[in-house]
Amino acid sequence: MEALEEEEVQTPEDAISLTISDSLDNLDISEAEKQAFFESDESDFDWSSIDTSHLPSSYKTNSWQEEKLLQLADHFFRQYTHLCPDRKPLFLHPVNECGVQKFVSTTVRPTLLPYPDMYYWSGCASFVCDYLIMEPLKCPITPPSSLYSPTTILKYQRGNCFDFAVLLCSLLIGAGYDAYCVHGYATLEMCSLDQTQELCPRLRKPPEVPEEEDPNKYRIKYPLEPQSKFELQQKAKEKGTESAQEEETEEEVVMEVEKPKRDPLHGLRVHAWVLVLSGKRKVPETFFINPFTGNPHSTTDECFLGIESIWNHRNYWVNMQDCRRGCKEKEEIDMSFEMPLSWVARIKVSCRGTEELEVKEWFKHREDLLYMREVNKQTQLITDHFRPGHPLLLKAHSYTSLEPETGHTVEFYHTARVDGLWKRFENATEMTEYFVGREDFLHMRHTEFGEREKKMEKAGGTAEANSRPIVQIKEYFHRNPEKPADEDIEERIFMVIDDIIQLTYHLELDDTIASQVVFCRVIGREKKEDEIFLSRENTVKYQPWSSEKHKNMLHLYNLLWQLRAEQKDLKQQVRDSEAEMLNILMVREDEEANIKLSVSIYSTAKREQEHEATVPEEEQKSSLEKESQHTGGEAESLTHGTTTTSTM
Repeated sequence: MEALEEEEVQTPEDAISLTISDSLDNLDISEAEKQAFFESDESDFDWSSIDTSHLPSSYKTNSWQEEKLLQLADHFFRQYTHLCPDRKPLFLHPVNECGVQKFVSTTVRPTLLPYPDMYYWSGCASFVCDYLIMEPLKCPITPPSSLYSPTTILKYQRGNCFDFAVLLCSLLIGAGYDAYCVHGYATLEMCSLDQTQELCPRLRKPPEVPEEEDPNKYRIKYPLEPQSKFELQQKAKEKGTESAQEEETEEEVVMEVEKPKRDPLHGLRVHAWVLVLSGKRKVPETFFINPFTGNPHSTTDECFLGIESIWNHRNYWVNMQDCRRGCKEKEEIDMSFEMPLSWVARIKVSCRGTEELEVKEWFKHREDLLYMREVNKQTQLITDHFRPGHPLLLKAHSYTSLEPETGHTVEFYHTARVDGLWKRFENATEMTEYFVGREDFLHMRHTEFGEREKKMEKAGGTAEANSRPIVQIKEYFHRNPEKPADEDIEERIFMVIDDIIQLTYHLELDDTIASQVVFCRVIGREKKEDEIFLSRENTVKYQPWSSEKHKNMLHLYNLLWQLRAEQKDLKQQVRDSEAEMLNILMVREDEEANIKLSVSIYSTAKREQEHEATVPEEEQKSSLEKESQHTGGEAESLTHGTTTTSTM
């Protein structure tokens, strides 16, 4: 009795785990592969924590029609398992988000969304695959134990293949298509949304345009000189091999994708997709839609390995045919039961909900070391991220346009820079630079620019001659513990146009007001470049505490001389920063216009080994003898070429 009681308190999750373990034990797979299946069950999102209190009563209870349908489904299931004991359990009435059993056909909610793109199957498929986040099944060889409503799936924007299929089928039926959800089996690549073996859409060749009809095709054709058909075939073969070698693209050389490994669960991986029959909406031919990608597939596609059942909002069909030939056999559909209305509320998608907020793109093998790009669709801000090793030491670049002075934020790998610069922001009126780890404790520099002279713009002067006038330069310093606070500058401002220099010093622990020194231009006195005029009129000091140095006029005079020289150097540094930003934008524009892929030296060596393995030994010997007869200069150039290849 105790053993029976322990079995009774067993949770559904435990029962599912036992079923998965039993299924995996019957397969010829290793323990590591079994462990990988269970580790993949973990998800970042916790479905058990969602709020279901606001859902309608149809989500939490069943009507008498639904109860009758469930009884009919149980009766059908018992007959099915008795007649087909070797078949796997059907996906008939999983629980919904409220823990209530619902027949799968009543979960389909036909809905036509009020958007032009949603009236076509391609728009519906693109919306589902782009709007939802794909979650793998908890067990790859069994269907899920639950099937949530399309409204809940849309709210949380995530789901497994069954959730994708039910939502897509609901939209397609609402748009007038003869669509069905399919429970079957597919390849590992399709179930896991692995598209590494597929050709990039941008590399696909455009469809060939049929040639126009020749107006002279009905003219009398005189017999030409007789030619041998065998010779023509041999020439065609030779041309075909030559063209095939010439058409070897750079992508094929760089992207040496390994062949997919043997899948121990081939033919057993559960997947759900959508079937669209021909006829309605002028569909010329029946086809499948993979809801993860939104791509159409032929019903004879080898990626689909079998069908267990299909259903729509009106009926449920079980495939009683042999699936050893995949999905290439025809099926007959017979309507024999009137299904209750769907328990799901009307599917609603707001116009704002269909807008793209952010798009992320990942890259590999780019020579400019770009590996990720983020695009904010609201602000049109683009952020490029680079791996270490870029010639300009770029780490990230944010921009809306590659035109100069349109608002750019550049991050650098500062440990590789001499000046410690890690971030710079620039637009038409200002530039801010941030530093790390400098010996002078400088951590930020802010520059304000004025408007260019319009006369120079019209005259077509150079960029240096018509540079933006520098209005003001501010610098901020961290505390230097080796200096007294009243001698350690925290902020200094160079008002270039007004000829004013202001120094603000750090505070001691018990102080609240900082000490300041301001050097002003003497009113009414003409300024000369190599002249320093210091008096009580143009020197303002505010010192809450006594400082012997700042009381000395000679010290202030020398300090002013030093600041004048540093101001001149600062202006040159600002000009250098402007020139560096222009160079960065020119390089980035060229990199985007001429994208290049890098080739690994290991891939090159691998190809050379494979090529050498196919060359006969006699040809290798002859080639070695020829190389041994080369001159020293030729051998030197060969060595240089090898070194160049290794640095790619």
